[in-house]
Amino acid sequence: MGTEQGNVYKVYCDETRPLLQGARLTAFELASAGIDTTVICDNMAGSLMAEGKIQAVFVGCDRVASNGDTANKIGTMPLAILAKHFDIPFYVCAPGSTIDMLCSSGKDIQIEQRSGDEITKKWYEKPMVSDLVKTYNPAFDVTQNELITAFVTEFGVVKPPFKENFKLIIFGN
Repeated sequence: MGTEQGNVYKVYCDETRPLLQGARLTAFELASAGIDTTVICDNMAGSLMAEGKIQAVFVGCDRVASNGDTANKIGTMPLAILAKHFDIPFYVCAPGSTIDMLCSSGKDIQIEQRSGDEITKKWYEKPMVSDLVKTYNPAFDVTQNELITAFVTEFGVVKPPFKENFKLIIFGN
C-alpha cells in the first residue's frame, strides 16, 4: 500500500535461523512487492541500528497474550531489546486471531523445542558440529509487552495499555 502511494522503503530482513523463513519467504514477498530488500544475518540488526539505518522494526507473531506479551520466531525478543536500547519503535503485525484473551501473559505460552538437526545438519552436507555437542533449539521466544510500541492489526493500531485496547479495538467491548 505504501509503495502504491509513492513511498520509498528499504527493508533489512533478518534471515530467521535456523529454518531461514525470513530469507526464503519474507524477503521474497517484500522484493516481489517492489520493496528494496536486503537479507541480513540475525545477529547483524544491532549494527544497523547503531548506524542509524533502522527507523522502525516490524515483526510478525504466532500468539499474543492478553497483556501484550508476544510469542514469535526465536530471536524476536533480543531484536525488541535492541530496538528499545536504540529508541526505535517496535511494531508487531498481528491478525486478531492470534490474540488470546484467555492467556494472561507470556509465562502461559508454551515454547516448542525443535530438533537440533535444524541447527547442525539441515543446510550442510556434513554435520557442522561434533556429535558430542548438544543443541538448544526453541522455535519461539516471548517478547515482553513493555518492549512493544504497538500492534498493527486488521482492526487498526493497538497501543498500550494492550489488554484494555485489545478489548476495545479488536473485540469491541
